[in-house]
Amino acid sequence: MSLLVVGLSHRTAPVGVLERAALTGDVPTRLLHDAAATATVGEAALLNTCNRIELYADVDKFHAGVAELSLLLAHHSGVDLEELTSHLYVHYEDRAVHHLFSVACGLDSMVVGEGQILGQLRDALAKAQEEHTAGRGLNELFQQALRVGKRAHSETGIDKAGQSLVTFGLEQVAAGAGEIAGKRALVVGAGSMSSLAAATLVRSGVTDLLIANRTPARAERLVEILGPDVARVLDLAKVPEALADVDLVISCTGAAGVVVKAEDVAAAVASRTSDQPPLALLDLAMPRDVDHAVHELPGALLVDLESLSHAHAASPGAGDVDQVTRIVSDEVTAFGAAQRAAWIAPTVVALRSMASDVVAAELGRLESRLPDLDERSRAEITQTVRRVVDKLLHAPTVRVKQLAAEPGGASYAEALRELFDLDPAAVHAVSGTPVGGAPQPSAGSAR
Repeated sequence: MSLLVVGLSHRTAPVGVLERAALTGDVPTRLLHDAAATATVGEAALLNTCNRIELYADVDKFHAGVAELSLLLAHHSGVDLEELTSHLYVHYEDRAVHHLFSVACGLDSMVVGEGQILGQLRDALAKAQEEHTAGRGLNELFQQALRVGKRAHSETGIDKAGQSLVTFGLEQVAAGAGEIAGKRALVVGAGSMSSLAAATLVRSGVTDLLIANRTPARAERLVEILGPDVARVLDLAKVPEALADVDLVISCTGAAGVVVKAEDVAAAVASRTSDQPPLALLDLAMPRDVDHAVHELPGALLVDLESLSHAHAASPGAGDVDQVTRIVSDEVTAFGAAQRAAWIAPTVVALRSMASDVVAAELGRLESRLPDLDERSRAEITQTVRRVVDKLLHAPTVRVKQLAAEPGGASYAEALRELFDLDPAAVHAVSGTPVGGAPQPSAGSAR
C-alpha cells in the first residue's frame, strides 16, 4: 500500500478559505467515489470536519495521484485550483501514516488533544466502507490510527491538555458573557457536534434548553436523551423569534448558507435590558451558520471557529505533548515494519513453494530412474534433499524478513523475486492481490 494524503486544514488555510471549501450535502460522497474511480487510486477515504478536508488514498503513482486528488478537491469544493494549491499539504507513505496518527491523537487539532476527532475518523472509515471505496489497506490503517488515538488518551495526560471544541468554545463564551450555568440556551442542529454541545450545556448547569433542527425527529430524539424536563423541541422556523428569549445560542448545522441572520440577532439584542449580559452565540459550523456581521453588533458576543483559532493560538501552551509525540513516532515505525514484513511474506512463501515443487520434480525423476530403490533408501534420500533445500533457504529468508522491516526493505523482496525468477502470479496469488495491483511500500513526503 502506497498511502497518499492531500488536504487542507486550519493550519494551512484561513477560515475564509476553509469556509468556501467546505463540503456539504452529497458532495463528500461524490468526491469519495470520484477519487476511488481515478486511474491511480485503488482505495480512498475522506476525513471531512469543520476545520479539515483530507483525502486518503492508496495510489500507484505519486505525482499523478497528487495532481488528480488536488484537481478533485478543487472541483468539488468550488475553490479555484491555483488558489487551493497554495493551502494544500501532501504527505506520502510513512509521513502520511505519521500525519494520520497525529490527527487521531489530537496533535493536529485546533484544540490540541481533543478527543472528538476519534469519532470523526471512525465516521470517515465507516463512510468509505459503506461506499465500498476502502479496502484492506485503508481499513487496517484507520483501525490502527483509532487504536493509537485511544492509546494516547489512556496512557498520557493529553486529555488534560485538550478539550473538545465545544468545551473550549464555551470557555470563551463564559469569559465574555458570564458563566454558563443558569443560562437559557438554544442549540441549532442535532448532529454529532450539536448533540455534544447540548449534552455539555446540560452538564454545565443549563436547565432550559431548546433544540431546533431541520429534521424534527432528530431533535426529538436528542430531547429524549437529555430529558424533557431540561430540553424542548423548537420549530426551526421559529429560531429568529426565539433569539429574544435565550442567553446563549450554539449553532452547528450542515447548511450551505447563513442560519442565524444579523438582523434577527439585532432585534433580539434590542429587546434585552441593559443589565443583562451580551447575547452569546457560539458558531461551530463550517461554512458558518451565524452571519459574520454579528461581530459588529453591540450587545452580542459571537464566538466562531476563526476567533477560537486565534484564542487557542494565544493561550499559554496546550500542555506537554512530548509523550504523545513519542507514541506516534513509535507506532509509525511499528506499523511501517509490519507492513513491510507483510509485503515480503508472499515472496517468501512463493519461494518455498517453488523450492518444494523443484524437490518434488527431482524426486519424481529419481523414482523413474531408480524404480527398484527400496523404501528406506527412498525416504532417506527424500529427507536429505528437503533438509539441504531448507538449510539453503533458511538464512536468506530469515534475513530478508529482517531487512524488509527496515525502511526501503521492499527492494529486498524484489531482489529475491529476481534472483530466483519467481512467477509474479505466484507471489500475488499468495497475497490475494492481482498482478500489478499492489504498489510496493516506500517512504516519503512532500509539501
